[in-house]
Amino acid sequence: MIETVSTTAFTDQKPGTSGLRKKVKVFQQQHYAENFIQAVFDVLDDRAGATLVIGGDGRFLNRVVIDKAIRMAAANGFSRVLVGQGGILSTPAASNLIRQSGAIGGLILSASHNPGGPDEDFGIKYNVGNGGPAPEKITEAIYARTRTIDAYRIVTAGEIDLDRVGTQELGGMTVEIVDPVGAYADLMATLFDFTAIRGAGLTVAFDAMSAVTGPYATEILECRLGFAEGTVRNGTPLEDFGGHHPDPNLVHARELYDLMVAEDAPDFGAASDGDGDRNLIIGRGIFITPSDSLAMLAANAHLAPAYAKGLKGIARSMPTSAAADRVADALEIPAFETPTGWKFFGNLLDAGRVTICGEESAGTGSDHVREKDGLWAVLLWLNILAATGKSVRQIAEEHWARFGRNYYARHDYEGVDSAAADALMATLRDKLAHLPGQKVGDLTIEAADDFAYHDSTDGSVSSNQGVRVLFAGGSRVVFRLSGTGTSGATLRVYLERYEPVSGQLDADTTQMLADIASAADAIAGIVRHTGRTQPDVVT
Repeated sequence: MIETVSTTAFTDQKPGTSGLRKKVKVFQQQHYAENFIQAVFDVLDDRAGATLVIGGDGRFLNRVVIDKAIRMAAANGFSRVLVGQGGILSTPAASNLIRQSGAIGGLILSASHNPGGPDEDFGIKYNVGNGGPAPEKITEAIYARTRTIDAYRIVTAGEIDLDRVGTQELGGMTVEIVDPVGAYADLMATLFDFTAIRGAGLTVAFDAMSAVTGPYATEILECRLGFAEGTVRNGTPLEDFGGHHPDPNLVHARELYDLMVAEDAPDFGAASDGDGDRNLIIGRGIFITPSDSLAMLAANAHLAPAYAKGLKGIARSMPTSAAADRVADALEIPAFETPTGWKFFGNLLDAGRVTICGEESAGTGSDHVREKDGLWAVLLWLNILAATGKSVRQIAEEHWARFGRNYYARHDYEGVDSAAADALMATLRDKLAHLPGQKVGDLTIEAADDFAYHDSTDGSVSSNQGVRVLFAGGSRVVFRLSGTGTSGATLRVYLERYEPVSGQLDADTTQMLADIASAADAIAGIVRHTGRTQPDVVT
């Protein structure tokens, strides 16, 4: 039975860089989730008879909203939905399933690395038929529809068993509950040399952070690659991620870091986030920044079977360090600098212009899907270690000796008053034209701009993507407001100092960035605008 339910539009359903993210209690408002889902369906002209993928990261409210989404899909003309068993699908696995099944797209229910639980965060993101996040023209159409919507359609009769793999029927639509892990694990086996990894004698610690990658990592690392039982820690997905913040950085994965700097540390340590698209890489006694990891993976990707013939190009988000650009120069392949958001990489990947992409926020991936992929990065690192017989530290030190080192850190000021954050950025933009040539301490400002991206694949222009201040010698600071939080504003300040091959390659990162951190406050007035004397998180 299809029911048309009258509703009233909400004014706060504008998708950000990764869909609509709000507190759980916001999504629990009557009609709130239904309104957004119906708005997504309303902008899909070819949904009649189409296949839709639905899954999420298992956080609180996941199963409830998935049940609603399935019922609404049946009422809106879809012929088939593919749903991960238990409502589980990591973001990269969902991307893969969309691509393999020929689906029109998919609903991914996640707030990524944000905390979960009744008082925490929830999110819904729509991915298109290439498996990647919806482009801005679609998210803008969705937002426009949310502001005028007055009804949604839903099938109210019938039961859905999310835990039983196999085919069911609801309102004339086929509901196929699928193994969420198998197809993704099979894909990884085609990309990497599992035999070499199994035979390398490596020891590994992987922290799934009580999030979605637990089952994937257990299947691949312990079952298929033969690493010891217990290699995967915190491997059971929990609705509240065990009360922890599922963000794979040195603050929230501190236990893993402490393990990896101990004398008896494993060879390799890694973690992934709430929905499985981010990664943390730590060798014995050495942390690899996401920016460096992207560059090192690109420089050594040819050691894995899928990339043995070389890379077509490398893309990075604007705030990500320029380390990958130096690799692209050496390989004589294109390097692209895009705004933050994987959807920009998707265009380049679809056009065959790049093979590997990455963001400083711990996301890396390749053309195998259209999302960043935490376990993919872990497996490529393992393949490189197995093929070379070198440690993570050796790989890093040899890389810096060849390309120089981009010392890098991100300072996050979380929950900043939105008006204060906006005022900081507005004031900064107003003074851009006058910054070049100024000296701040021992640093000379060479250029300053508000980054705009001209997409060479579709002609689109994305403006106001973050303020860049570039210093003489290749160092810089970047300021931008994040679109992934759910309360207040998050000011992100990215600090980067380039040291050439002849410079200091083994110094302390904090010390090497101290003058740039001071310059950032002097230029933007962080303390004056926000009242914060130090960041909440440093990664």
